[in-house]
Amino acid sequence: MAAVRVWGVTEPGYFVSFEGGDGSGKTTQARLLGDWLGQTLGRDVVVTREPGGTFLGLELRRLVLHSEDMDPRTEALLYAADRAHHVASLIRPALDRGAVVITDRYLDSSVAYQAGGRELGEDEVERLSLWATHGLPPDVTILLDVDLATSAARMPADLDRLERVDESFRQRTRDAYLRRAAADPGRWVVIDAAGTIDDVQARIRAALTGRLPAPARPEGERP
Repeated sequence: MAAVRVWGVTEPGYFVSFEGGDGSGKTTQARLLGDWLGQTLGRDVVVTREPGGTFLGLELRRLVLHSEDMDPRTEALLYAADRAHHVASLIRPALDRGAVVITDRYLDSSVAYQAGGRELGEDEVERLSLWATHGLPPDVTILLDVDLATSAARMPADLDRLERVDESFRQRTRDAYLRRAAADPGRWVVIDAAGTIDDVQARIRAALTGRLPAPARPEGERP
């Protein structure tokens, strides 16, 4: 479970991860949440993704999405390498200055896809990600959940290597996500993502309203 963070000018920030299967709308919803927090509420916000949140991450993203097939352990290690660099070079520095960091996928994706979908050991995959990140968990994880039919209908025509999987893989991945969410309700928020973009975003904002700490005033400033 994530350590409690205290919002403030010189305090650690707040870490939000978006998870879900392909076609769940993570990228769109993460961007909209970032826009709302930054433009409407005046937060310092960093919106990023995995893999691909850094220059090195873009190279690793190209390898895992568009290269030749690879065995599950190789894939898991590439994701862990991306995550280690992502946290060290972008996520931790942003949190240290008090920003809200929103990432499209994080360590739970590895557990759901490599352990659930590819059937590696769940504990092994999770330990690898925790080692890579020095044990940095999100403060809240938003799971955008859709059924397999909705997911399939939203998929693009030109599928990448990871999207070219069968229905049983997708079901195992979804089951893994839901199982993790049920085991840690303090961190996870499960959102039905089958509605319109605006409806889903409204649910996300409502769920986060009571979780995000109020910004602290600079030292010496009166209320």
